[in-house]
This record gives sequence, structure tokens and C-alpha cells, in this order.
Amino acid sequence: MAFDYSLDFEHIDFRKHPEKYRVGKGEQGVLLVEPYKSEILPHWRFRTPEIAEESADAIYQLFLTYKEKSDFVGMDMARKFLQMGYTRSRRYANYKGGKKYSKDGERNERQIDEQKAKSAAIFMKKWKEVRENKEYLTFKKEHQKKYG
Repeated sequence: MAFDYSLDFEHIDFRKHPEKYRVGKGEQGVLLVEPYKSEILPHWRFRTPEIAEESADAIYQLFLTYKEKSDFVGMDMARKFLQMGYTRSRRYANYKGGKKYSKDGERNERQIDEQKAKSAAIFMKKWKEVRENKEYLTFKKEHQKKYG
């Protein structure tokens, strides 16, 4: 089932109402679902590989904390932030200033930034670890079976 963008995100606490949460594709809803967004976003950084390492580790620790509490929504949100760390780092690695397209709508030329590429690799490693975690996959299947 797709992520439900029609919900009143300003007034839903998804920790109290996990039944309203849908996994969706990729990073859908990553900046909408509270209280997780507010818990994870302050840790999300990728400017340098050192910062990315610290960020990915912090988000991974939050994933483990959510897992200990059997909090699938938190686990999935941590997964989304790790995925977004990868995708945004990759975009900045490929395009100066992260701008894939010019103001005219033309695709900008790729200019590989090795530092951002290293940041992307750091997030990719943690993202892969999370998305292949057996308990995460079990919780995900149960959540989708129960709530859609």
C-alpha cells in the first residue's frame, strides 16, 4: 500500500497511532511522521565523511532503540533517514550544489565530489544493514499484514 499523504500529519502522533502509518516506497513521508522526524532529523548530516559517519551511527543507534521497543514505525523512519542520507549525498556527489537540473530544466553536467561519494557510501552501508535486518523485515511484514 502507498504512503497516505491525505492524513493530518500536524495532529497525529504515530507512536500512539501506528495503525495510521503506511510504509510506502523509498523515503515517502520521511519529513512528515512525528515524533520520529523530530527525533531523527537533528542527527541527519552528510557534509563530510566524518560527519556522515557520526550521523549514520546516531541514526542506526536510534533504529536499535526503536527495535528494542518493538517500535516498527520508528525503525522504518530510521531506515528512511539512512536511505535519504544516501540519496542526498549521492546527488551532491554527482552535481555541484546538489542541483541536478539548471533553471532552464536542462540536466547539469556531473562533477563527482569524492567527499560526498564517501558520505553516500557510509549511509549506504548502514541503510543496507537496516533494510536487511531480520527483525525489521518481520516487523514490516506484520505491520503491513495488520494495517496495510
